[in-house]
Amino acid sequence: MKHEQPPLTSGGAVPPPGEGQHAVPPAPAPAGGAVRRRSAGLSGKLLLLTVLFVMLSEVFVYVPSVANFRSTWLKDKLTTAGVAAAVLSETNTIAPRLQEELMRVTGAVAISLTHKGRRSLIAMSGLPEEIRYVIDMEEETPWSAIRDSVGVLFSDGSGLMRVSQPLPMGSSAGDDVQKVDIVLPVAMLRKDMLAFSGRILGLTLIISVITASLVYLALRWMFVRPLQRLSASMARFAEDPEDTARIIVPGGRDDEIGDAEKRLADMQRGLSRALHQKQRLADLGLAVSKINHDLRNLLASAQLFMERIEHVPDPTVKRLVPKILATLDRAVGYTQAVMAYGKAREEPPRRRLIRLERVVSDVAELLALAEHPGIEFESRVAEGFELEADPEQLFRVLVNLCRNAVQAMEAGADAAHVCRLTIEAALIEGECLIRVRDTGPGIPPAVRAGLFRAFQSGAKNGGTGLGLAIALEIVRAHGGRLVLEDAGPGATFCIQLPQRAAPEA
Repeated sequence: MKHEQPPLTSGGAVPPPGEGQHAVPPAPAPAGGAVRRRSAGLSGKLLLLTVLFVMLSEVFVYVPSVANFRSTWLKDKLTTAGVAAAVLSETNTIAPRLQEELMRVTGAVAISLTHKGRRSLIAMSGLPEEIRYVIDMEEETPWSAIRDSVGVLFSDGSGLMRVSQPLPMGSSAGDDVQKVDIVLPVAMLRKDMLAFSGRILGLTLIISVITASLVYLALRWMFVRPLQRLSASMARFAEDPEDTARIIVPGGRDDEIGDAEKRLADMQRGLSRALHQKQRLADLGLAVSKINHDLRNLLASAQLFMERIEHVPDPTVKRLVPKILATLDRAVGYTQAVMAYGKAREEPPRRRLIRLERVVSDVAELLALAEHPGIEFESRVAEGFELEADPEQLFRVLVNLCRNAVQAMEAGADAAHVCRLTIEAALIEGECLIRVRDTGPGIPPAVRAGLFRAFQSGAKNGGTGLGLAIALEIVRAHGGRLVLEDAGPGATFCIQLPQRAAPEA
């Protein structure tokens, strides 16, 4: 759409398209802000979003619709004026009454025809005003139609527009093509476009309400209600997790909601079983602690009796009493370990910079590794290797790991078997790695799953199975990890301790 300033010529001819000054049409005013609604819960948000998206889709439909209405409106005016003008122009003169009737029917201010390159004024009424828009229907594109439609809607409706297009009955060869050119008030087009917009708006509101309601009800039935049911089931189950009657019953759906219901039911059943089992274990632990206390007193009394019997000058007694005392000592140690594990909680580590070879030396001295007749002990810790850790707790970890390694190699040792225990350390990317490696029989796959659980890993060697559990607890308190590595024969445990400072090796 083009803007043009000059009025109609005094000779009655209409200026050809393209003449005059051009101006940019007024920009569309911003649409009014949407009213915000505060809604509690998923249902209200879903309803609001549904209405907004439906209205947005209707806007995308409205804009091309109003542009098409404008183009059709202009073409109808041009066709009516062109056909009537062509018929009337066959005579040399047109009666004023016919001119007035033609102007009334078309609503035009001026009508002219172009034939063989000549423009002739057919009819004109009123005083000429400013021609603001020049439109050639042949050159109009869908995008320009949309742009000009918005410009007319948001204009003040003043001024005139000149619209032209070829007549359907005109010749297609050169100057023989007839062209109709009419001048129309902008206000008339704007009035009809506003009326059309009102009808579209009413229809849009009706469609939006119906569509939004159907979509909202469908989404609420398909998603919101099942999610509310899941949420209510979680809240009800949280009040009493051990009550199996509170476990959700899946609705039988085969979609993601149904899968979520099934998974929630499985999780609730598993949690209920776990809580029930923990309660039973707690009750069992209380009973065991009482029995263990009495058993320890009985074993202590039995030790005293055996120590007295040891002095009896009988060869059989002399031979059996040490074995019985060793068995009693082991039983007392087992009961003490059980009580200690049940009561003790490891204190937070008091980390400080220590030399690792000193700790390894103390471990070797405590376990008499250097004097062991069947095991070679090798420390590959570099002299002066430093790390940040609690020395007492790290000592306990290494003692537990080395004792387990010694017991494993002693149990499966023979004359041809090389029994070697190695401790090595390295600092990699701010993490201290300490490896305890042995050449024993290794860890069977069936044992690895519960390797670090209390009372499980050490039963086959006559131990309590608490060493690895305690070691893991200490390492985790340091923020590290204790892992079993698959590195050659035997077993290799790796202690991974993060370093806050930068220890030197």
